[in-house]
Amino acid sequence: MSDNHATPARDSTAQGWRIGVLYSRSGFTAVTETEHFFGTALAIEEINALGGVLGRPLDPLVYDPKGDPEEYRRLAARMLLEDDLNVIFACSTSSSRKAVLPVVERTNALLWYCSIYEGFEYSPNVIYTAAVPNQNSMQLAAYLLQHDCSAFYLVGADYVYPRETNRIMREMVEQHGGEILDEVYLPSDAGEAQLDAVVRDIARIEPDVVFSTLIGDAARRFYRLYREHGLDPQRMPIASLTMAEEEIRLIGPELCHGHITSATYFDTLDNDSNRHFIARWRQRFGDRPTSMWSEAAYNQVHLFARALERCGSLDTRKLVQAAHNVRFESPEGSLSVDRENNHCVLTPRIGICRADGRFDVVWQGKEPVKPDPYLSTYGFADFWLE
Repeated sequence: MSDNHATPARDSTAQGWRIGVLYSRSGFTAVTETEHFFGTALAIEEINALGGVLGRPLDPLVYDPKGDPEEYRRLAARMLLEDDLNVIFACSTSSSRKAVLPVVERTNALLWYCSIYEGFEYSPNVIYTAAVPNQNSMQLAAYLLQHDCSAFYLVGADYVYPRETNRIMREMVEQHGGEILDEVYLPSDAGEAQLDAVVRDIARIEPDVVFSTLIGDAARRFYRLYREHGLDPQRMPIASLTMAEEEIRLIGPELCHGHITSATYFDTLDNDSNRHFIARWRQRFGDRPTSMWSEAAYNQVHLFARALERCGSLDTRKLVQAAHNVRFESPEGSLSVDRENNHCVLTPRIGICRADGRFDVVWQGKEPVKPDPYLSTYGFADFWLE
């Protein structure tokens, strides 16, 4: 799969299964979306090296939306209406997903979406393959409250995912004995001065923990400034649902030692599927680490290939039905799609960052957790960690 920002559709005589890949290789989310892209590329190359699906290769068409929701919308429409595709692997932020969803539904296409998000959404035209709040946020809140963190400071980017995620965190914390000391939102591309002001405010207030839903360049600058101001992660950690191994490598692992992330995948997981994934990843991309961003993208292409093999068609209805009946032994564990809501059954985990930038998994669920994107059935007891 080409690393170019856009590649032309191949001649139809190649008889490949034509799919779209729409992740930003530039713009403020370029780091994590490039991980999506690389995970997707690795899975496609792996499947094609084994003969493709039903003897036909996966044939990707790739564009770069540059982190701009409007560009996502335009390029998704181009893929589905002009390039005549029906299946796309696309989007990272909720704002980009919501930008492309109308055209995906209008054309009855199928979007595979591999980013964690705030939940409260269902579409028959989307397979959601990463965690929703009952698979990461709830466990993080319970873990922090059980480990003497009762005073929280919330800081996030100013768009739907951080605001909804912080709303859920606030409800969990306040209902179970904790307190939100402040809740601050910054532009997604917040500059040094804006971030510095927030860090100074945190130093003044001295919460037990900072829950960050900042993303991209701003999140990495925030973590650096945190240490530059002398704030100690061992005493007052930043907790996150998004800060993973590659961004920590770019920040500087020594600056992140002690910070906490709740995720379904860490590259330290000890199983055969993860060892295979890491070995293939390093062979292809060198010493950059795997993370939840690359792993989820890799997983969903393999799920798609298994569904495609089962139904032999790119028809949305047939693919979705087939996706409900396949499993993939992924690097994070056995992966399946819940037929009730098109979200994946996943195992929640909590990791603490080490000085080498990898994570010690300090807690994980006893079994995979059924997705509940609307938080319709949960009770806090379900998330009280043992």
